[in-house]
Amino acid sequence: MQVTKENKDDLNAIIRIQVEKQDYEKDVNDKLKEYKRKANMPGFRPGMVPMGMIKRMYYKPVLLEEINRLVSETLTKFIDDEKLNILGEPLSSKEEQKEVDFDNQENFEFVFDIGLAPEVEVNMSKKDKLTYYKIDADKKLIDKHADSYAGQYGEMIEGEEVQEEDVVKGKLSQLTPEGEIIEDGITVDNASLSMRVVKDDDVKKQLTGAKVGDVLQIDLKKAYPSNAELTRLLNIGEEQLETESMFFQLTIEEISRWKKAEINQEMFDKAFGEGVVTSEEEFRAKLKEEIEKAYMQNSDYKLFLDLKEKLTGKFKSDLPEEFIRRWLLESNEGKLTEEDLDKDFDKVKDNLKWQLIQDAIIKKFDLKVEPEEVEELAKQQVLMQFRQYGMANVPEEHLNNYAGEMLKKDQERRRLYEQRFQEKITQLAKETVKLEEKKIKEDAFSKLFEDKQA
Repeated sequence: MQVTKENKDDLNAIIRIQVEKQDYEKDVNDKLKEYKRKANMPGFRPGMVPMGMIKRMYYKPVLLEEINRLVSETLTKFIDDEKLNILGEPLSSKEEQKEVDFDNQENFEFVFDIGLAPEVEVNMSKKDKLTYYKIDADKKLIDKHADSYAGQYGEMIEGEEVQEEDVVKGKLSQLTPEGEIIEDGITVDNASLSMRVVKDDDVKKQLTGAKVGDVLQIDLKKAYPSNAELTRLLNIGEEQLETESMFFQLTIEEISRWKKAEINQEMFDKAFGEGVVTSEEEFRAKLKEEIEKAYMQNSDYKLFLDLKEKLTGKFKSDLPEEFIRRWLLESNEGKLTEEDLDKDFDKVKDNLKWQLIQDAIIKKFDLKVEPEEVEELAKQQVLMQFRQYGMANVPEEHLNNYAGEMLKKDQERRRLYEQRFQEKITQLAKETVKLEEKKIKEDAFSKLFEDKQA
């Protein structure tokens, strides 16, 4: 089998694979013998079907399968061995690929177009200036986070009258349009209606101020325009929503609301562990420390985005645009149109440029991410999730188990590796380029992202 590469220009090439009978004959025959051994056909004992009959039935599909496997493996190996930096995936050549006749040919030629990535030289130095934004953990921001903690560690209490964020529990009984209870109609005991979820202002006004024991008539379709919310509330199928009356009687049996915790020792112990924080002064100092640490990640992320924009702007090499367009359209056939691609092609090019720049940075500065680093990041993210549910002290065994499950998912594992590389590139920028620190309020910092998206 012969494999050759021919450059069409600096960014486009073709790969030719010559497949001769001797390259596939043994594998095809072995597969046919396997079919013969397993064949179970009327009139023949198992394994005794004539080879001629087996060939008539299976030769062509086996030939196609073996050649496809052989060509795919050969193409991948050639690209790896030659260390070709390609963009996208090889495509069957429109200009060079001749029609293949599997019924009459014994030798075949397969020709693939490939798009070659340009050489990328990354230069970062103190001549490059970037702003490093530091969020000011002022009193207003600390107060906001203190209130968040109070909400997180609060408790559910009974309410006398329904207020705008309460949960109303009671019995729902289906009504006719005239307001009569439908015998054998839909009934839900202990139904739970969250005022936060109610969408209609008239229904909100109707519920607001109601007390336990009150009986109201409510149009649930107005209250909950979402079919998903209605089917969950009433425990019915979506098809029933079109045929059943959504006019219901609600008998209020319970009113609940979330009461924020008092900022005291009990809350400190729940949030940070017993005795770790012993005063409001220590609590606010802890919050300031947490805020600055958390927002440092945001500051680093903003620096990363600005670095990405700066280096992508420096990228002057051409890309094999025609090949990239064809690869995107063929690999997303039926999902992506020429018009869609025209709208987003500049973003696609910028993403490809950044990927090439990032690969060049990793290679030039010998950046590596070890599995242990990814495992630690997974544990950190699991711990953050637990804290959102008010669980500050999670046993190490639990963290390891949840992190292990996260790392079993290919998409999650790739995301974590990418995040670690992003952090290392950001740290490299801090050490390499000239940073001008700028203190900024939280609102102004958030607006920096809004302005980019506008």
